[in-house]
Amino acid sequence: MLSFFLMPYWWVVLPGAVLAMWAQYRLQSTFAKYSQVGIDRGITGAQAAREILDRNGLQNVEIFEVEGQLTDHYDPAKRSVFLSSDNCHGTSVAAVGVAAHEVGHALQHKEAYGPLGLRMALVPITGFASQASAIIIMLGFFMGSMKALAGMGSWIMWGGIGLFSLVVFFQLVTLPVEYDASYRAKQQLGRLGLVTQREQSDVGRVLDAAALTYVAAMATAVLQLLQWILAARSRDDR
Repeated sequence: MLSFFLMPYWWVVLPGAVLAMWAQYRLQSTFAKYSQVGIDRGITGAQAAREILDRNGLQNVEIFEVEGQLTDHYDPAKRSVFLSSDNCHGTSVAAVGVAAHEVGHALQHKEAYGPLGLRMALVPITGFASQASAIIIMLGFFMGSMKALAGMGSWIMWGGIGLFSLVVFFQLVTLPVEYDASYRAKQQLGRLGLVTQREQSDVGRVLDAAALTYVAAMATAVLQLLQWILAARSRDDR
């Protein structure tokens, strides 16, 4: 419904949508390719994750298996690494790379890496903002179309846009967190001899493809914010 009001500005979000689709395609194709390339040492993603954790004094961080594809994540609250079944038991370049990346977040947590702490603090309010902002903006547009409520509608609309800007800020903070985790993953895999030099390059390709999805998410959010700002300004000028 909200997109109906913003249709004159569809061209603003189109580049972000195209980038998001391309990033997802690249991730899926790269992951599929390197899921077929085995690690010389024959270790699983879970084994690689466990060794990196143990060698960095994080024996208390547990590893759990979760269902789904690419559902891997690190939970700071539980101080646990969650690996999808394929990456938990897989012995491929992709499985070991993704597992090491999630451990990279555990290393960030241990070292009190600033951007990770900021992202953790933003998670609760960002969850609310992403769900509520569209509703608030829509309400503002509806009220703005009524002459008696136009002024209040404008305030509500801009309030919703301000709320969505928190989502954009969250996406901006996420980028250094993800790239740093990938850097730590590649560094640890090489330093501990878990992968060969060739495999380290392949791991880099997998993690770079994954990082591109975060770039696309940030670009999409920025363009969505711009679309809403243009629509709001256009309505205010009427």
